[in-house]
Amino acid sequence: MTADTTPAHARMSDATLGLWLGLVGVVVFALTLPMTRLATGTVDAPQLSPWFVTWARAALAGGLSALFLLATRSRLPTPAERGPLLLSLAGNAIGYPLLLGWALRHVSSGHAAVITALLPLATAAVAAWLLHQRARIGFWLFAALGSVLVGVYSLLRAWQTGATTGHSTGLVWADALLVGAVIAASLGYVGGAKVTPTLGAERVISWVCVLALPLTVPGALITWPEQPVALTSWWALVYVGVFSMWAGFFAWFRGLALGGALRVSQLQLLQPFISIAAAVPLLGESLDAMTLGFALAVVATVFMGRRMAAPTSQNR
Repeated sequence: MTADTTPAHARMSDATLGLWLGLVGVVVFALTLPMTRLATGTVDAPQLSPWFVTWARAALAGGLSALFLLATRSRLPTPAERGPLLLSLAGNAIGYPLLLGWALRHVSSGHAAVITALLPLATAAVAAWLLHQRARIGFWLFAALGSVLVGVYSLLRAWQTGATTGHSTGLVWADALLVGAVIAASLGYVGGAKVTPTLGAERVISWVCVLALPLTVPGALITWPEQPVALTSWWALVYVGVFSMWAGFFAWFRGLALGGALRVSQLQLLQPFISIAAAVPLLGESLDAMTLGFALAVVATVFMGRRMAAPTSQNR
């Protein structure tokens, strides 16, 4: 009887560990927004250039990735795998952090959390497009509703800023950059997902970072800051390079494998709220009802949309 119950306990332990690892991954990614703003500073008090943050964080992750790939004696990607890896490189290593960095010089971390909360839906939409899957009509309806909510939030914020300062153009431009960041990350995630079954999740992000080194190392050297930079901005850069760009993926992917993708992936719904909450002690941002309300509404559309994301029966 004992022999029969042990495997069950082991499975329960794996599921619990998977949830905890998934939560660690979500927290790591959620802190990316306030940490990126801490690294780049604001328009009025700039710190590290968004260009430098983009190159340096990927270069740092690339060095760690090279050590990992050598230590695990990982094989080289095949020619068929390089295309998706390059797509992931363009989206996750360059596009997303660069657009996010420039946007966060103009808007708060909490504001960005509302816009980027659409990322899970955007990723599902890009997957449906690139992988030729036909999602249910309900998915597209909730995706459209989420996009409308983000648009309304952006317009309301722009109107508030214009009424207070007389200038709202920068805010609208920043929101466009955030939408671009979401699209870039979605393309990158789908590119990585295409080769995960053959390469393994940890090796996908590692090869993306290593393949980017010929760009990121020279880029970091060329854009190295000439002016004094606060020590906290350097520490924030280390965080986004070591954790956001690399180690967080290890915890996240391992959590998905141990706890089950369907169960653990729902933890992503907590991410915008963790970002908003973390910005209070890290950046001194204040919580406001409109940001929390729209974040909750967008997350609700993501939750419902993901329930509708399964392909229709004739495409299975």
